[in-house]
Amino acid sequence: MPTTYHIVPTEAHNALVRAAYQHRGYTQAEAEDGARFCEMASAHGIRTHNAIKALHLDHLFGSATGGCKPGAEIEVIKKPFAASEAWDGKLKLGQSVAFRAMERCMELADKYGIGQVSVDNAFHYLWGGGYVMDAAKKGYIAYTNCTSTLGEVVPFGGKFPVLGTNPHSWGLPTQDACGFPIVIDWATSTVAMGRVQQLKREGKPLPPGAAVDKDGKPTTDANEAAWLMPFGAHKGYGLSLLIEVMGGMIGGGLPTLRGGGAHPDIKSKPFPAGEKRTSSFYFQVIHPDAISTGLFSNGRNFNENIKAVIDDILGHGNENCMLPGQPEAQNAAHTAKAGGLLFSTAEVEALNEIAVEAGVARFDVAALGTYDVP
Repeated sequence: MPTTYHIVPTEAHNALVRAAYQHRGYTQAEAEDGARFCEMASAHGIRTHNAIKALHLDHLFGSATGGCKPGAEIEVIKKPFAASEAWDGKLKLGQSVAFRAMERCMELADKYGIGQVSVDNAFHYLWGGGYVMDAAKKGYIAYTNCTSTLGEVVPFGGKFPVLGTNPHSWGLPTQDACGFPIVIDWATSTVAMGRVQQLKREGKPLPPGAAVDKDGKPTTDANEAAWLMPFGAHKGYGLSLLIEVMGGMIGGGLPTLRGGGAHPDIKSKPFPAGEKRTSSFYFQVIHPDAISTGLFSNGRNFNENIKAVIDDILGHGNENCMLPGQPEAQNAAHTAKAGGLLFSTAEVEALNEIAVEAGVARFDVAALGTYDVP
């Protein structure tokens, strides 16, 4: 059965997002970055990190609570390494920091073959896949990870939430080989908390093994889900732990204290003096020419070799397998065909709540066009 969505005109959506950010005190440039990000997420079907999530996160942990500072200026910390930079994010809007960091990494990669930027005192940048996808479309290999806002994931074999959902994101420039960049983007929890919120809005269950209730018992009821579980048992736990420790190396504080704490036992106590509430980011971009030997079989060039590798993977009876990034590319095609961004009725109602806050016109659900996604 196809799913029917309402078509929200892209510019009307972006105007709403810009107005909401500026209403909360963000600069025009930051509001533009916020709108750019939210359009990118919605166009690619990332329903867990669209404008609703972005502005909800800002309300809970950002500009309304001091966790993010509109108009903040990044400080570049002096380092002796030509291809590396370390930044103090100064609690600037995460999307603005991420766009700027990825651009800087690409500049460094053009000069040195590789570039990396680490960021401390950061506010969550939301969907990491969007930033690496953008870089991959420009011809680069890109990677990012971040420690997420709250420690809300129970470690493998444990019962107390001490880890973030801590996403990893890779983007590979494979457009000439398969028509879109391969984008591998995943939280280290079985699902992101944004997915729990989405399923709660839509009255749908969680997949088994995704969450536990407040007593630590497994649940598929999105309304009862208190904490998340790592994907792949010890494997997802190990990846999440990697980001936590790497974040600590960048400058991050205790994961249970990020965002002011997630668990009631932490939130109920005074925040320890001198500790941090902030997240850490890491970005890396590699210029493909920097790692290529050029020694491709049978005289193939770079793109021909990538295509041959992908064709081999998807051959031998594997023709129906999907590549990471393919669902996003398909959603982008639906968005283009619809002529606007696609939202469910519940999502349009949530956008209208934002419109009321920002003092702009609400969307008339009945007047919006519709589009069916198979």
